[in-house]
Amino acid sequence: MTDQHADGPHEARAFFGPRAAGWDAKFPDDGPAYAAGVGELGLRDGDRVLDAGCGTGRALPALREAVGPRGTVLGADLTPEMLRAAVRAGRDRCAGLLLADVGRLPLPDAALDAVFAAGLLSHLPHSADGLAELARITRPGGRLALFHPIGRAALAARKGHAITPGDLRAEPNLRPLLADSGWELVRFVDEDARYLALAVRRG
Repeated sequence: MTDQHADGPHEARAFFGPRAAGWDAKFPDDGPAYAAGVGELGLRDGDRVLDAGCGTGRALPALREAVGPRGTVLGADLTPEMLRAAVRAGRDRCAGLLLADVGRLPLPDAALDAVFAAGLLSHLPHSADGLAELARITRPGGRLALFHPIGRAALAARKGHAITPGDLRAEPNLRPLLADSGWELVRFVDEDARYLALAVRRG
């Protein structure tokens, strides 16, 4: 998906808001995939991590388990209904929840050790700016995981359309986009069972 087709904040809220209450029920089997995706970040006890565009917070329990009680886990989303669904599911016990646009996060520079972002890239209205903002809040050497529980081809088939050459999630497009935003792509997996782009904060 190119920037021209990405959602702005109002479009994202309009799309996700009405779907929030039934979101987890629609994807009931994604928990193990999210836990495996979190595992790719290599988090350690006491680390500080953000789930960017956390939605209903499906990754938050795995992130909390990874960083332990001394660590910091934050979940940021711009859709209030999604955060309310996270609270109803009890996931606010795992993390601090922020109603915030990922493109303008209320966090200081280099505040985090890692960022987890599931399905986020397609919904950033300005992908380079959003990735640069995630780089700003991540310390040099920190990690970013762009994740989805199924790969691009399987997701496109689910939605009834074909993958386009301009898809930002394709490795040839994503690698320079990340590089221009302060990241170095170090691992890329795009298979039916998952999508993972793992990057390290340069600096």
